[in-house]
Amino acid sequence: MTRVLLMTGCVWVMACGKADEAPAWLTTPVTRGDVVARVTASGTLSALVTVEVGTQVSGRIMELHADFNSPVTKGQVLARLDPQLIKANLAQTAANERAAVANVNKAKATQAQAQRELDRTRSLTSRDFVAQAELDAAQAAYDVAKAGTEQAEAALAQARAARQQSQVNLEFTTITSPIDGTVISRAVDEGQTVQASMQAPVLFTIAQDLAHMQVNTSVAEADVGKLKEGVEASFTVDAFPNRRFVGRVRQIRYAATVVSNVVTYDAVIDVDNPELLLRPGMTANVTFVTAEAREVLRIPNAALRFRLETVGRMDGVAPPPPGSRMVTVLRAGKPERVAITTGITDGSTTEVLTGLSVDEVVITDKSGGASGAQRQGGGGPPPGMGRMF
Repeated sequence: MTRVLLMTGCVWVMACGKADEAPAWLTTPVTRGDVVARVTASGTLSALVTVEVGTQVSGRIMELHADFNSPVTKGQVLARLDPQLIKANLAQTAANERAAVANVNKAKATQAQAQRELDRTRSLTSRDFVAQAELDAAQAAYDVAKAGTEQAEAALAQARAARQQSQVNLEFTTITSPIDGTVISRAVDEGQTVQASMQAPVLFTIAQDLAHMQVNTSVAEADVGKLKEGVEASFTVDAFPNRRFVGRVRQIRYAATVVSNVVTYDAVIDVDNPELLLRPGMTANVTFVTAEAREVLRIPNAALRFRLETVGRMDGVAPPPPGSRMVTVLRAGKPERVAITTGITDGSTTEVLTGLSVDEVVITDKSGGASGAQRQGGGGPPPGMGRMF
C-alpha cells in the first residue's frame, strides 16, 4: 500500500511540474514591406462590340462567303439569298406602278375636260344662255374628276412604295457585314431556308476588334464600394492558368443583379489582347487592387486574432483606445498587450500605422505549456488524493 501511495505521489508531482512549465510562444517579427488590398470576383470575356447579323427577308441561302473566324470588313458580302421570288415580286410591283401612272394621266385628262366644261358653262350662265342647274352639274362633274385625280395619285404613291419595298428586299438578299471584325459564329449552311416572318433570324455573329476586349464581372455588394473607375485589375483564365492578364475598370454599373437573394453589380474591365489569346466567353478570375501601401510596417493577421486570455488572465491590462486594436508583444520574454492603429490589409497581413516598431516580435499563437484553467487552478493534489496521503 505504501508503494502504491509513493508511486501515485510521484505521478502527481510530475504533473504539477509539467503544469508549471511556461508556454512556448509562436511569434513573428514586425517587418517592413508592401501591403496590397484586393477584391476578387468572377467574370466573362467579351468583345467591345458584338453584332448579330440577320436577314430581313425570307429565302434560301444560295451562297456563303464567310465562316467561323473569318476576318471581315464593313460592307463585305457574307451571304446571298436566292432572289428569284423577290425579283418576280419586283417586276409585279413595277408593272403596278406603271399602271398607276397611266391612271393618273387618265384622271388628269378627265379633270382637265371637266374644267373646260365648267368654264364654258359658267360663261354661258353669266349671259343667261343656260340655266343654273347646268352650271351646278358642271361644277359637280369637275369636283368628281378632281377627286378621281387625287385618288389616282394616291394609288400611284402606293404602287411606287410597293415597288421601292421590293427593290429594298432584293437588296436585302445580299447580306453584308455592318462592322469590321471577326466572325465568331455562323448559324446557317448553304442551301438552308430562313424565315423572317416574325423576327430576323441570326445568320452570323461578328465581334469587333478582338485585340481589345472587356471583362464583365459580378462584384458583391459588400465590395463594390471599394472599387472606382480606373482601378487596376488582373485576372487569369483556365486556358492559361500560369499567365496573368492586366486591365483597368472602365465602368461600374448601377443596375443590380439579384440571384438567390445575392446582390451583385457589373464592373466592366478593358483589357488589351494583342496576341489574341483571350477569346469571347472565357471565364475570368479577377482581382481588383483597391489600395496599396509600399514599404510600411506590417504584421500577420494572426497576431490581431490572438488573445492573451487564451493562456491566462492578465490583470491590469487597459482597454484599447477607440479606433485601435490590441496585439501581444513578447518583450524580455514576457507577453505584453499593446494598442496599435492599423491601415489596409491584404487578408493575411495588416499595415501598422502606430504602436510598433520594426523587428519587434508579436505573438500569433502558443505551443505547449499549461492551459489557462490549469494556471489559474492553484496547487494541491487531484480530488481524493489528500485523503489517500
